[in-house]
Amino acid sequence: MQLSNAGLNLIKTGEGFKPHLYNCPAHDASIGYGHLVHQGPICGAASEAPFAGGVSEEQGTALLLQDAAYAEHAVEHLVKVPLTQGQYDSLVSWTYNEGSGRLQTSTLLKVLNAGDYTSVPAQLMQWVYGGGVKLPGLITRRTAESEMFSNN
Repeated sequence: MQLSNAGLNLIKTGEGFKPHLYNCPAHDASIGYGHLVHQGPICGAASEAPFAGGVSEEQGTALLLQDAAYAEHAVEHLVKVPLTQGQYDSLVSWTYNEGSGRLQTSTLLKVLNAGDYTSVPAQLMQWVYGGGVKLPGLITRRTAESEMFSNN
């Protein structure tokens, strides 16, 4: 499978676009649609130099597609049950945000690979915390991912 336009738009909406370097909620230097420049806050590191002038939305989308390829690879290799396009897109969005390591060790994956598709939306909704606090942006994103998983 491959990330669809609907899946790409789900990630874009969840991440939001910032043309200049910013510190994400995890305090990592990022740009565009959540592209990780380096771990830790903006500090003038050499890895920030290519992004000093910012990025266009087109460049941000190119970075997103590169980064999403890792999430796609993880979903393709870790999920052992058949998926619809909407389920695949939802999981790629979640993995893009949370990382393949979290997918690999998650109860979400265990439940899904056991064939319990109906429990996946509730599992997605467990991932709404940042720094121990419920984040409204993550609640919105997980709700959208849950709906896409359930309805497509």
